[in-house]
Amino acid sequence: MTFKKYIGDKRFYRHALAIAIPIMIQNGITNFVNMLDNIMVGRLGTEAMSGVSIVNQFTFIFNLLVFGAVSAAGIFTAQYHGSGDTDGVRHTFRFKFLTCLVVGVVGTLLFLLFGGEFIDLFLHTSENSGDLALTRQKGLDYLQLLLIGLLPYALSQLYASTMRETGETVIPMLASVLAVATNFLLNLILIFGYLGAPAMGVAGAAIATTISRFAELLLLVIWAHTHTAKFPYLRGAYHSFRVPRALAVRIALKGLPLMANEFFWSLAITMRNQCYSVRGLDAVAALNISSTLQNVISVAYMALGNALAIIVGRELGAGELKQAKDTANKMIAFIVFAAAAFALLFAGGAFFFPQIYNTTDAVRDLATYMMLICAAALPFYAYSFAAYYTLRSGGQVMITVLMDSVFMWVVVIPVCALLAYFTSWSIHVIFVICQATEIVKCLLAHFLLKKGTWVRKLVGNEAQN
Repeated sequence: MTFKKYIGDKRFYRHALAIAIPIMIQNGITNFVNMLDNIMVGRLGTEAMSGVSIVNQFTFIFNLLVFGAVSAAGIFTAQYHGSGDTDGVRHTFRFKFLTCLVVGVVGTLLFLLFGGEFIDLFLHTSENSGDLALTRQKGLDYLQLLLIGLLPYALSQLYASTMRETGETVIPMLASVLAVATNFLLNLILIFGYLGAPAMGVAGAAIATTISRFAELLLLVIWAHTHTAKFPYLRGAYHSFRVPRALAVRIALKGLPLMANEFFWSLAITMRNQCYSVRGLDAVAALNISSTLQNVISVAYMALGNALAIIVGRELGAGELKQAKDTANKMIAFIVFAAAAFALLFAGGAFFFPQIYNTTDAVRDLATYMMLICAAALPFYAYSFAAYYTLRSGGQVMITVLMDSVFMWVVVIPVCALLAYFTSWSIHVIFVICQATEIVKCLLAHFLLKKGTWVRKLVGNEAQN
């Protein structure tokens, strides 16, 4: 039966979960503690919560740029590791280091110079606008201290991503646990002034986040460089920053479009949310509440997506093309099923989670509505996410750009902008229409997967199709 090609045996799922569960734990703990942090800030009031939420819209773009920087070379890292080429892994590590350094420095400078202007984009006078001046000041207080941790975050992703791509998922998980534990404990102390510390509000939240990023980087660097037998690519990694020209060009050809995609996709998400903000500060606050729990719920299918990229990337690197295609089919089905199961939890949480926040009833009701809509869309998000990682594992960067950032700018943003700026429709109608565009994206992803052009080997003497 055709249906059977989407179902694996016990060994298949054990292998997939062995890779996914550490990533799931790492990201799950991170997002869970981020949720607790968000709740703590939410206890400070709507303006504080909204100011921090607006800043996080822009740091989200930075984080995705870092992801693009490490993922670009990571395509080759996984396949070099699969073919046993340590020198190749070392060269991709150097390439990642240089790109993370550039992204970290440039991102910090941009936020330092234009942070206030970025925040102003989300502040609109409306019937439910709230105190916009206070919201802006809270956002600036948070951003100015958060900047110190941007470069350490980028370098942490350099080490963590390379470890995962070469089969080590536990150490990045432990580093993340340390970071989130540090962040959580310092938040308790610095936001509310426990243990005799001053109550610093959103500034305390920023300080806690910054210190936690230094702690994560320190653990990763110390562990990696004291266990070079396990990470041989680190031997001599910093003796020079030379990357073979031919490899640098190949990574750039694949990587620059990928980085551009991550940038324009994350910018599109931010602009979509900016369109929602036209309907007032209530929309900003409600979206913050909804997305906070959604980030926790989405951890399962996102970790499985990372596992898909690692497993399929290795099989492609080893030349096992038919096996890679079979694995992708089974993993995509597994990911969508997991998302559907967690969507039920998300829908249940919609009726009590918003009540935790110190905000108005209107914000809570709107957050519940948004969460129910997102719960219904979660399996569609998961399918698109799995398709993205499948296509990327075979180096189909331009295709992933098409279904990711190009789709956002050609379809989603025009729809959202048209509804927000040229109609008087409520945020309820605008939100559901914009979320429904994910169905169109799934149809595009299904077509691209069926073509099968992603099933190919990228490393070795010559590519295999």
